[in-house]
Amino acid sequence: MTGQSEGDRSSAAEWWESAITEIAPGSIRIRGYAIEDLIGRISFPAMIWLMLRGELPTPREAYLLGALLVAGVDHGPQAPSIAIARMAITCGIGINGAIAGGVNVLGDVHGGAGQQCMELLSGIAQNAGPGNDLNSAVTRVLADFRARNGRFIPGFGHRFHDVDPRAKRISKLINEAVRDRTINGRFVEIGEAVREEISRGRHSPIAINIDGIAAVLLLELGFPPELGRGVFVLSRSVGICAHAFEQMQRGERIKGPIPPELGFRYSGPKPRKLPDDEPLP
Repeated sequence: MTGQSEGDRSSAAEWWESAITEIAPGSIRIRGYAIEDLIGRISFPAMIWLMLRGELPTPREAYLLGALLVAGVDHGPQAPSIAIARMAITCGIGINGAIAGGVNVLGDVHGGAGQQCMELLSGIAQNAGPGNDLNSAVTRVLADFRARNGRFIPGFGHRFHDVDPRAKRISKLINEAVRDRTINGRFVEIGEAVREEISRGRHSPIAINIDGIAAVLLLELGFPPELGRGVFVLSRSVGICAHAFEQMQRGERIKGPIPPELGFRYSGPKPRKLPDDEPLP
């Protein structure tokens, strides 16, 4: 076996080229910062920002991101991602597998509304542009969105909450951030314009929910829509982990979605038999 050439080593190094982490004996650097300088000196939300964005946030930016991460942690054991993790842990797969199972169902329907709302609001911002009418852009983009995806607008309304308490609190923090000029309020304005448009003609207005206010805040903080679901997954993983661990401590085995005594409704054919002359395989 021949030794590696300089070209081979260069090709191997380029295979996993990364601008995030640099590793050498006795040294770990994240985006250029020594890990020992970061430990104990920046918060976990600031570390998430650094990893995803490449630079450290201001203290106010880190505070707002941290508040959003807290807001999305959990929504009870009936949430599919939580329920799946709890059932999975009773099957003996370990907490890592249970967390992975819960995270894996955070798709377009359950967990994806925040990113979808970010894409919608970004599209409106691009259509409005400087000097263009915002309301006209909202009407055009919403009409196109509904033509492609149906009437449901992600980020607004909630099947359980008339007023989402998480969205109410984050809205307050956003308004404070606009006043202190941490953010400029452009997407706050767009989100409100969407809410007004989809509430038009209704007896009661449709409220923005946690997904919608998360979309507004992340866009105000400069996050691209492609990271919307990733940030939510980081948040909800904490709740998934906690529920999986709670379920693990109970020692139950093979826990299904409903108590066994409740059963389920069968809707297939009535009992039947094979014909007497059915040939053997």
